[in-house]
Amino acid sequence: MGELVIVTGPPGSGKSTICDLLVEKFDSSVLVPGDWFFGLWRGGAVDPWLPEARAQANVAGNAAAATAGTFARSDCWVVYDGVVRPYEVAAFVTAAGLAAAHYVVILPLVTTCVERVASRSGHGFTSADATRAMHKDFADAELPASHLIADTGAKPGDLAESIVTGLNDGGFLWKVAY
Repeated sequence: MGELVIVTGPPGSGKSTICDLLVEKFDSSVLVPGDWFFGLWRGGAVDPWLPEARAQANVAGNAAAATAGTFARSDCWVVYDGVVRPYEVAAFVTAAGLAAAHYVVILPLVTTCVERVASRSGHGFTSADATRAMHKDFADAELPASHLIADTGAKPGDLAESIVTGLNDGGFLWKVAY
């Protein structure tokens, strides 16, 4: 059996950069980009950060979780790159068909996230207000410190290395209570 690593945080936190580096650290690995599942909606698509997109977001999130779980059961490391708030972890891991996953929250300062989102090119997400709201969701969550990587100023490669260390130590493990 493989392992699922959920790397999450608000938009602009550096998830995708870190995930691209992290997935290279394992001999057998798969990167599951959460944004891809939300981008599959065509007709009737609602921006997934809007409240009225909840039904579509649930479908896309469940599809992403099921895909991540399928790969994890194939004996490889799966790195999921997407927004999974602390109150959504249990449902995500359950939809993946797993009893546990590694949960890593990247949480730079809100100003850093907003600046990064504003400077993106070719990315569909540009809302500073939604970025602030999602940052607040993570910042206000009662999250065990062991799952949090705060704004350290570290380089992405160093953060990826520290995540690997945390994975090896079991520090990011999140078990679903049944």
